[in-house]
Amino acid sequence: MKKILIIEDEEILADLLQKKLIQAGYSVLVAVDGVEGMKEIKKDIPDLILLDIIMPKMGGFEVMRELQKEKKFSKIPIIIISNSGQPVELDLAQKLGATDWLIKTDFDPQEVLNKVVKQIGN
Repeated sequence: MKKILIIEDEEILADLLQKKLIQAGYSVLVAVDGVEGMKEIKKDIPDLILLDIIMPKMGGFEVMRELQKEKKFSKIPIIIISNSGQPVELDLAQKLGATDWLIKTDFDPQEVLNKVVKQIGN
C-alpha cells in the first residue's frame, strides 16, 4: 500500500484529503506543521507528500529545502497546496522539487486524487 503524508495545518482540509485518499486505498498520515512532517518523513519515507506552504513552526518551502539536502528524500514527489497560486510562489516550489500543485480556493477532492494517481499510481 502506497503511503502519503499530508502536511497541512488546516484540520478540515487535512481530514477531507485523508478520507478521500484512504477511500482510494492509500495509507495516509497527517502532520500539522513542517516540524512534525519532517519527523514523519525521517521515521517512514512516504511515496508522496501533499504539502501546504504557509504553516506555523516550519513552512512548506523550508520543508522542501530540508528534503533537498538528503538524497533519499529528494526524489519524493511533492504536490503543493497553496492559498495563492502566485507564479512567483509556484516557480520557487518547482525549483525546490514540487512536481504539481493545488490551489485551495479551487479545491476539488477528485482533482487531488487524480494528481496523486498521476504521480504514484494506485
